[in-house]
Amino acid sequence: MAITIKSREQIELMRESGRIVFEALAMLEKMVKPGITTKELDSAAEHFILKNGAKPSFKGYRGFPASICSSVNNEVIHGVPGLRRLKDGDIISIDIGVYKNGFHGDAARTFPVGNVSDEVLKFISVTKQSFFEGIKFAKAGHRLYEVSNAIADCVEKNGYSVVRDWVGHGIGRNLHEEPQIPHNRQNGKGPRLYPGMVLAIEPMVNMGTFEVRVLDDEQTVVTEDGKLSAHYENSVLITEGEPELLTLCG
Repeated sequence: MAITIKSREQIELMRESGRIVFEALAMLEKMVKPGITTKELDSAAEHFILKNGAKPSFKGYRGFPASICSSVNNEVIHGVPGLRRLKDGDIISIDIGVYKNGFHGDAARTFPVGNVSDEVLKFISVTKQSFFEGIKFAKAGHRLYEVSNAIADCVEKNGYSVVRDWVGHGIGRNLHEEPQIPHNRQNGKGPRLYPGMVLAIEPMVNMGTFEVRVLDDEQTVVTEDGKLSAHYENSVLITEGEPELLTLCG
């Protein structure tokens, strides 16, 4: 599948999907407290998405049973919401996709639950920072590998590792489009960036080894060594100038 360039009209529709993602994540951030279940977070997100005339992109996608991915502590991505209650000191990565007017929006954040250590807060912060280091190169004329390398450099200089088995992706009419976007260091690979591309850039960062595995539920990805993982993602529009974050509004 070729990389698609979005028209002005299509980009406007993607802004609407992105706005709903942003507002849903902001709502869930306020709800993340010790004692709440991941299922309660999922139900709130689904209600909010439907109320805004959209659909959850993830529900039913490749067999995923819920509207959000809720990945706790050593869970990297694709955590399935359920009866698990969050505890003081946990961290949770929440990934949300929204489909409206024929286009998707996709973003993720990692939130601390109650009181966490300064070390863990730094870990979450570096994960977010790596995204913003990467998108310094998310401009027309640059190549995708420059984004990947900037992310990897930020993560690794802080002593963490970037997940390699799972990558970011293009996004638009389909939730996953070309190109695939590695977040670990690349050797001069990847397409040139052009205005109108929309990319879901989403560094997944582990405190320990980059190695991961999939649990028996065939959805949840966890760190191989059991150490923490964090996730930060936005849907990023390539423009003639600075990139526009469609899922980071206001």
